[in-house]
Formats: sequence, structure tokens, C-alpha cells
Amino acid sequence: MRWIWTSFGGVCVALGSVGILFPLLPTTPFLLLAAYAFGRSSPRMHAWMMNHRLFGSGLRQWSEDGAVGRGTKVAAVSTMVAMFVAGLLLGVSATVVMVQAVAFVGCGVYILTRPAPRTESPG
Repeated sequence: MRWIWTSFGGVCVALGSVGILFPLLPTTPFLLLAAYAFGRSSPRMHAWMMNHRLFGSGLRQWSEDGAVGRGTKVAAVSTMVAMFVAGLLLGVSATVVMVQAVAFVGCGVYILTRPAPRTESPG
């Protein structure tokens, strides 16, 4: 089972990395899944993720407290609003816009109701 979890974690890191370049692919859920998978299979890879200079802080905050930093909340909600407005401006069908609205409101409420980290790290 260990190699399955390690492989799954590697695939999730790869998909999360692609998501950094292509906004339609979500980065955060893949990185959370990767951290979970490595936590079950590879202490070395799990430590690497949790101490990574770019996303380690956010993973630790989520892992320890289920917390989301203020900057992350602002970025997430701003991106959702921008994508919704882009859909309206590009003339996306009403059905798609409605599905988008429901998904974005649900995700936005979830993100905004997460607690703040005990200690907000700079950046």
C-alpha cells in the first residue's frame, strides 16, 4: 500500500504544479491530497511538503487548525469573483453561469468561514 500512497502523492503534486500555471486546474486540493498521501507513506516527502518555502505554511495551518490565512481567503474569493465576471462578459450560457454561481458561493462561504491561523505568517 505504501507505494500506492506515494505514487498518488506524486501524481497530486504534479497536478497541483500544473494548476499553478493553468488556473482552471485547482492547485490547493491536489497539494492537500498529496500531503495526506505522503503522510501515510513517506515521512521524508511529507516533511518536504510541510516545510516547502511556498506552500508549507498553508499546509501546516490547514493541518494543525483547519485554518486559512487572510491573504489566501482574499486571493481565493477574488479569483472566484473574477472568473464569474469573466463568464458573464464572455457570454457563457445562463446554465453554466448559474452552476458557476452556486459553486462559487458554496466554496466562498466555506473558505470565508474557516478560522484564521493562530499565527499569521508574513507573505
